[in-house]
Amino acid sequence: MKTENGRQNLVANVSGVRSLPKAGHHSKKTVVVAGGAGFIGSHLCDRLVQKGCDVICLDNLYTGDMSNIRPLLNHPRFRFVQHDVRTPVVLPGPIDRVYNLACAASPRHYQSDPVGTMMTCTLGARHMLDLACEKSARVLQASTSEVYGDPEVHPQSEDYLGHVNPIGPRACYDEGKRAAETLFFDYRRLYNIPIKVARIFNTYGPRMLEDDGRVVSNFVVQALRDEPITIYGDGTQTRSFCFVDDLVSGLELLMESDEEFAGPCNLGNPHEVTIREIAERVVSAAGSKSAVRHMPLPQDDPKRRRPLIDRALTRLGWRPTIDLDRGLKETIGYFCLKIFSSIAVSELSQVQLATRKSKQNTVLQIKRKPE
Repeated sequence: MKTENGRQNLVANVSGVRSLPKAGHHSKKTVVVAGGAGFIGSHLCDRLVQKGCDVICLDNLYTGDMSNIRPLLNHPRFRFVQHDVRTPVVLPGPIDRVYNLACAASPRHYQSDPVGTMMTCTLGARHMLDLACEKSARVLQASTSEVYGDPEVHPQSEDYLGHVNPIGPRACYDEGKRAAETLFFDYRRLYNIPIKVARIFNTYGPRMLEDDGRVVSNFVVQALRDEPITIYGDGTQTRSFCFVDDLVSGLELLMESDEEFAGPCNLGNPHEVTIREIAERVVSAAGSKSAVRHMPLPQDDPKRRRPLIDRALTRLGWRPTIDLDRGLKETIGYFCLKIFSSIAVSELSQVQLATRKSKQNTVLQIKRKPE
């Protein structure tokens, strides 16, 4: 395996949280980000390019969006390759790091193509592992808190084996991610490949899709439109929300951690809130008039979800630093601009269309005017 030359030691500051590698630490590294046009992947691409990496972004654009990476498209250190990880990828030249974030992450999207979701999780993991083997690269799997299912142990540590329904509507994603973790650790045992497995808990922030059906994006979009806030169940179920900037920092630190530390490693915010509280805070922050509408709880929806992050703190020196109020403010600002910009563009288009029709009618009237 290729060794990492000149690796800096991460030094803990007085708070116990280690600083991220500085610009230049990643220089001359070539990094593949599968799923790089998606919500989390695009933020990771931004960060890596800023730190001097040559970034190859792979995405089939099923849930990824070119608008997320458009500012990078003309950057000399960035290259976009439209590719589905369910098929092998051939990339010339050396590669030092591979991040596998490729898979739809919201129930609405992954349940719309359950077989495709399972194949993305499993075949995608295998193809990224094969690429890492070929290039002697370090590879990170973006796993998920869904591997814990609807947990009977609370909060969840990495040692908890989970409580997952293998035949339910969420199983394509939950079991697909569990199978991907199995592949990663089998490749490590068989081929001595340096792997990292991150178990990502609920993450939110700019570039979430408006229609992905996840809690924060749903609530923010509904609040901005003064539509009823949809709460599934009675709203007492809990989640722990991590802002995307914090999560990306955790992924970087895990990737660059000691080679012998493979994980799995929980990455999420241990601050637990109820779904109802999130709805109330979003409505308040958005200045909305939205009321709450309750809907039946989906099958196998977890009742409680909160990570234990002791491993991330001790092994990576990582913990979230952005509180929920600040994160919601940034997220609401992003969606506000996106929604009302699209409304303005739509209204402008209607005005332009009406003007065009008016001009055409005027021309026709002139042509028909008797001499």
